[in-house]
Amino acid sequence: MEKTEKKLSLFALTWPIFIEILLHMLMGNADTLMLSQYSDNSVAAVGVSNQILSFIIVMFGFVAGGAAILVAQNLGAKKPLDAGKVAMTSISLNLLIGLLLSFILVIFSKQALNLMDIPSELMGEASTYMSVVGGFMFIQALIMTIAAVLRSYGFTKDPMFVTIGMNIINVIGNYFVIFGPFGFPVLGVEGVAYSTAISRLLGFIALIIILIIRSNRQLPFQSIFRYRKDDVMGLLRIGVPAGGEQLSYNGSQMVITYFIAQMGTIALTTKVYVQNIGMFIMLFSVAISQGSQILIGRYIGAGEIDSAYQRGIKSLKISILISTIAAVIVYTFNQPLLGIFTDDASILEQGAMLLLMTVILEPGRAFNLVLINSLRAASDVKFPVYIGIAVMWGVGVTFAWFFGIFLGLGLIGIWIAFIADEWIRGFFMLKRWNSRAWSTKSFVKQKSAVNE
Repeated sequence: MEKTEKKLSLFALTWPIFIEILLHMLMGNADTLMLSQYSDNSVAAVGVSNQILSFIIVMFGFVAGGAAILVAQNLGAKKPLDAGKVAMTSISLNLLIGLLLSFILVIFSKQALNLMDIPSELMGEASTYMSVVGGFMFIQALIMTIAAVLRSYGFTKDPMFVTIGMNIINVIGNYFVIFGPFGFPVLGVEGVAYSTAISRLLGFIALIIILIIRSNRQLPFQSIFRYRKDDVMGLLRIGVPAGGEQLSYNGSQMVITYFIAQMGTIALTTKVYVQNIGMFIMLFSVAISQGSQILIGRYIGAGEIDSAYQRGIKSLKISILISTIAAVIVYTFNQPLLGIFTDDASILEQGAMLLLMTVILEPGRAFNLVLINSLRAASDVKFPVYIGIAVMWGVGVTFAWFFGIFLGLGLIGIWIAFIADEWIRGFFMLKRWNSRAWSTKSFVKQKSAVNE
């Protein structure tokens, strides 16, 4: 199943990941863009719901993230059977976790939204969206895990093609339920929720078929529910701290969204629009970081520490350059881009200022995306969590309240907090990477030493 080493260049791995992430973002933006033609309130309702759902998706990253790293390290150490067993274990574990969290989301959707203190006029649509999409979150758990496994084996194009299909189905579904062609009933937010869920279900089916075909009978499917203690512990040892850092980030973002909710529906809607546009800048760094993680994981598994270090630094430089250029371009065309979503003058004015501040924000984010994934690939997963919790909450949330609420700067104050959080964390991650303290933390190498 494994691809040849010469094909595993950063570019060969990254461009399909870039397209896949772009299409995932387009799926979310398709909901936002098409709903903006229906109601700005609907956009805000879906935006708040997705903030909570994003928090839940992080839970799936515990296992999927651990799988991506352990499969890559095992392949680098020339242990394909162990890599296959880790892959099967991760899929079954995330299925169980996904079913549990889907059940919780359906039962407690309104209670979760009440914690966000959203305006009362948004509650109905937000609750409907979260119940439907949340009820099928176990499908997203499986999609994430299978895609992570395929990428670690070098098959980055397959998840990309599946995502293309999911987007096409989602957009067609949205068109029917929002605009009601041919007499189709206009279902609004509820219809968008079902469209999202159905497209994910079909995407999951496609990924399962691809995994079976790509495996060439080399993956031990018979062991999918036969857990080995070492594999489960390895997944959790890497995945829980790695997911914990992301969990802390999403948790801090939920608190900041709570602050913004107190500013009113206009502020919430502006945040949704600006962050949707900003995601297209961020995806360059996300794609580079994921491609780098695969390569660095293999270097670590093979014991090539210097190659791993150099890969991390080169990827960081590329990411900073590209994200800065992209942010400048986006700000230059801020009015046409924001105008795609709305013609509200206050949103256009505030959004322009926030996109200008994004030019400073995104290079800082590049440090964290690339270097945190690089550290994870080397099994150095605790350091980013400790720093993340301290800075996200001590700086990000605190600054958001101080500048945004206390000083009354509104969304500008919130963006000041975002900038401070990213750059301070980025400084610590660069210092850690340069120290090479991560060079002795490979789980696969430690496991081999114990067995010997």
